[in-house]
Formats: sequence, structure tokens, C-alpha cells
Amino acid sequence: MKVSFAAQRPEGSYALAIPVWDEDMLADRLTGFDEASRTLAARAADAQRFEREAATIAETFISEGDSARRLLLIGLGGKRDDEALYEKIGGALTAKLLCSGETRLVIDLANLSLGGAAAARMAFGAVARAWRYDLYRTKLNTKAKPTLEEIVIVGGGEGADEAWNQKSAVLDGISFTRELVTEPANIIYPESFVDRARKHLEPLGVEIEVLDEDQMRKLGMGALLGVAQGSVQAPRLLALRWNGASDPGKKPVVLVGKGVTFDTGGISIKPAQGMEAMKWDMGGAAAVVGTLKALATRKAKANVVGVCALVENMPDGKAQRPGDIVTSMSGQTIEVINTDAEGRLVLSDAMTWAQRQYKPEVMIDLATLTGAMIISLGHEFAGMFCNNDDLAVQLADAGLKTGDKLWRMPMGDAYNKMMDSPIADMKNAGAREGGSITAACFLERFVDEGVKWAHLDIAGMVWADKPGALWDKGATGFGVALLDRFVADNYEK
Repeated sequence: MKVSFAAQRPEGSYALAIPVWDEDMLADRLTGFDEASRTLAARAADAQRFEREAATIAETFISEGDSARRLLLIGLGGKRDDEALYEKIGGALTAKLLCSGETRLVIDLANLSLGGAAAARMAFGAVARAWRYDLYRTKLNTKAKPTLEEIVIVGGGEGADEAWNQKSAVLDGISFTRELVTEPANIIYPESFVDRARKHLEPLGVEIEVLDEDQMRKLGMGALLGVAQGSVQAPRLLALRWNGASDPGKKPVVLVGKGVTFDTGGISIKPAQGMEAMKWDMGGAAAVVGTLKALATRKAKANVVGVCALVENMPDGKAQRPGDIVTSMSGQTIEVINTDAEGRLVLSDAMTWAQRQYKPEVMIDLATLTGAMIISLGHEFAGMFCNNDDLAVQLADAGLKTGDKLWRMPMGDAYNKMMDSPIADMKNAGAREGGSITAACFLERFVDEGVKWAHLDIAGMVWADKPGALWDKGATGFGVALLDRFVADNYEK
């Protein structure tokens, strides 16, 4: 979608949106229209019970010259400190107009004194909400086809273009993450995931390293390979390195993503109903590569590494069994109680490899790890488990600013002991109670001393069964904006 910024409204045909704060006089926001049009717009707003709540819309058509113009009044509410407000405004307008027949939307911010950054954020929300993946739709009703092609924001002030350049880079990353998560498992599997990441990221200057099954076996990655052994799809470990800091030798921030490209549960097989959704069990890895794309596109002045543990978890005559014991790369042994608790197994080896390879001070893993996380927090927050208070605050702040919200969860010895095994160093699954917490405690056993670490359980956030402020049903792209903002605020100063 084309985005531009202008000092005044353009000529020609377009839908016009006018944002309104809850204390604004409507007549003041409708200057430039004749009295009849102002009266019609005000009466239409009253009839629709428009009270200016954030992202609510009152729609009408007014006469302008020889034609009728679609006019949308959109509420800004009264909370100017809502960091994600302007993104929601843009998203609401796109949701309203995407398939409406309108091709151009003009958002008039004149006299609101919002500034270029707010204008860019509004454009970000509008474009993010417009994302669709119609690649496999060969027949689409005319009224279901998108028509909106252009967004023009008027009166945004200075700095809008520069701010938009940064925001559009993040959108590129989010779009790539959504694409990966949306693709079916017969299209995206470990090898093709690597190929697509290479296609998108190598031209941007991202260094790529790939470990195959033999290389991982020599390194002793028994936990990751145990998950993969039931599938005909060969596993891969994908490492992506962006060196943008002024000091190329500065220790990188390391991001580790769970990349189970399809999860049947293995021998501990999942119920058939809803299993098709398990194509998005690689959402953590998708968020990592999307973040690297965003950082590389905007030439972030930071050193960041992304590591993706890519496997497919299938039942087979060669598949891992409940009761098997595997030896991880760290040397710790794991009793496999449940083959559907596979994400923590692949992450354990990926985390060990990443720490030995890059010696990071900060490591963050992202994973669609537990259904228990969805029971705890629903689809409003991702769970955050962290061994460092400062890191937790930084991540939570980035989440509030971007709308990728995090809620810190507890950890401790009582939970950790629940993962002890009577015949190995640990087991990969405990009781149902506190399942997300015990999974995080399992992962913490693979964090080296002195490494600041956070585990983000994003199981409830990578896929949406209903539209949200910045996405339609389907892949959300959760995590990309969060991590981009985290890096920008803490490693590019």
C-alpha cells in the first residue's frame, strides 16, 4: 500500500477521515465544509452514538462539488499517553475501508498538532491492518477483494517521512513473519524456511549460517534431533547475524526462536480437531527472522543474532517414544515424558549452541511453548519469564509502546524441582499445574551463568481467530515490533 504525507488535502476522489479528541468541538474539526455538510456530519454522528472513544467511527456521505464524499469521523478518546493509540486509529480506518470500493484514504490531522511521529504511527497501523495472504485463493468474490491502495496523511508536520522510513522497515519484518506463519507445512518446513529466510535477508547484508543434521549430531544436539527423528523432513539450525553497531566486536543480543514447522505431538499425538493450526508452531522462529529483517532494512546500529531451531514433530516408526532419555548439547540428560513437550527440547540445544558460539550478555527466546499460557493469559498478553529485573522492565516497556504486550510470570525453586527426573537430570514435562512456569524452569537450566535471559511464551499471540486492531484473522506478526523497539531503545543509544 502506498503511503504519503502532505500539507493539504489533495484533489480528486477519496474517502476522508477526520480524527476527533473527546473534548474537541466537532464544528472546529469540520472547518472547510459548508454549513449543510457540517450539520449532516454532526447529526449522523449523533445517530450512530459516536462518543469519540478511541478507534470508533461515525460514517456519512457529504456533498462536495458535484460529487459525494465518504466522511469518517474517528475517535481519539482522551488518553494521549496511550502509546499504541495512533496505530489503532490507522488500523480501524483500514478495517473499515479495505474492501469498501474506496481506493484512496486521506486522514486529515490539521490543527491537531500531533507531529510527524504520530502520523507515521497512524500509517503503520493502517498498512499493518491491510495485510492479507491471498496466494492460494483462486476464486474470490468481488466484494471480498481489497480495493484500498493509498493512504495520504495531511497535516502531520515535520519528520513524518523519516519516521515512516523506520516504521515501514518494521512492517517489512512483520509481513515476512506473517507470511511464514500463514504458509502451510507442506510449503514451509525446515529446509524451505531456511531458503526463504536466505532469499529475504542475505540481500540486506545479514550473514547466514546453517547447520544440517550431521553437523548437529557431531555437536551432540540429542534433544533437538530426538524431536526431528520421526519426520522425513530434515532438521536445520539457522543462524542470522546482523552487525550494525559501530563496534563490530561488541557482544550481540541473541534471539532464539522455536521453529517446529508442524507439530502433531509425535507419539503423544494431539487430538485431530484443530491440529491444522499447528503449522504456526514455528511462530517464535518466524518472529526472530522477521525482527532481523526489520533491523537490517532500517540499518539498525546494533549487533543482533537470531538462531532458529527448525524441526518437524511427527509420529513414525523412528519417532521418539515417551520414556526415552536423550543427551542435550549441554551434556545434561532429559527423560522424555511427553513427546508433545518438544519445543523446550529443540530450544535447549539451540540456546546452548548460541551461547557457546556468540558469548552473549543477553539472550531472549520466543516460543509457542505451552497451551497453559493461553489458559493463564488468553490472547491479550504473552508470558514473560526472566532472570533479570532490568531486562524484564525493558521488554515490558517495549511491549507497552508497540502493543505486543508482555506479562511477567513467576519462577522459583519450588517449580524447578517439579522438573527433576528419578533417572535423568530432568524430565521434559511435569504436572498440568503451572505448566508454563515449569517449562520456563526447564529452559533456565540451559542458561549459562551471568547471561541475562528472558523466555517469551507467545502461544496465545501468534495466531488470531478473530480480527484485532492491527491484523485480520490469522497471523499477527507478534514479537517483531516488540523486539525492534527493545533493540532501538536499549542498544542503539
